[in-house]
Amino acid sequence: MHSENEYNIDEPTQQQNNNDGNAEEIGTLGSVVTARNDQLIQCLTIIGQIEGHYILPEQNKTTKYEHIIPLLVSVEESPDVKGLLILLNTVGGDVEAGLAIAEVISGMKTPTVSVVLGGSHSIGIPLAVAADKSFIAKSATMTAHPVRSTGLTLGVPQSFEYFKRIQDRINTFVSDNSKISKADYQNLVMKTGELVTDVGTILDSKEAVSCGLIDSVGTLSEAIAALYEMIDLQKTAKSD
Repeated sequence: MHSENEYNIDEPTQQQNNNDGNAEEIGTLGSVVTARNDQLIQCLTIIGQIEGHYILPEQNKTTKYEHIIPLLVSVEESPDVKGLLILLNTVGGDVEAGLAIAEVISGMKTPTVSVVLGGSHSIGIPLAVAADKSFIAKSATMTAHPVRSTGLTLGVPQSFEYFKRIQDRINTFVSDNSKISKADYQNLVMKTGELVTDVGTILDSKEAVSCGLIDSVGTLSEAIAALYEMIDLQKTAKSD
């Protein structure tokens, strides 16, 4: 690991190593390291379905939490990587895996910015709001709905109480990491008459911002600019 003073992005050998590493990370994790001057940022994509404790079928496009969490730890511990850019286009997936990733992101001291591209639905909402600053593309949407289960579920009061407690965990996390209140988010989750076979709410980009879920409607370039601005502010604060 290079120290901050030793690191030189223009050094040919180091650049070649970075390129080789980027190619491998793009292929396996959908991740890449990029730089502006001497400031490196890690770009991470969270796409498809969040895969948790059960392996999904091969035809499913998935993001595996056992890959993402170690990567986030390495970003937080690296003296060279100054910021994390998260690109989201996910239908949701495993609740506990999604919350685990979101909790790691929200607890990072490294500046983080998320961008919703296409959509960030279900458990993708906590992932989007976990960053220090969040953006959503004009054409993107977000769907809030209650926790659901696949397979056999016992129709007993304990099952309903279990789902209620899981939903409360999600509501609490979302309200703690965005500008929407817990009650308002619960209202979005339980809204009727909007989804054909379910309860919940589909939010377009302007609605996601107006209700307080997302900070701004913006493009990739605006998100990157915001991330570098946060990096500069953190650097200034440390120097003071």
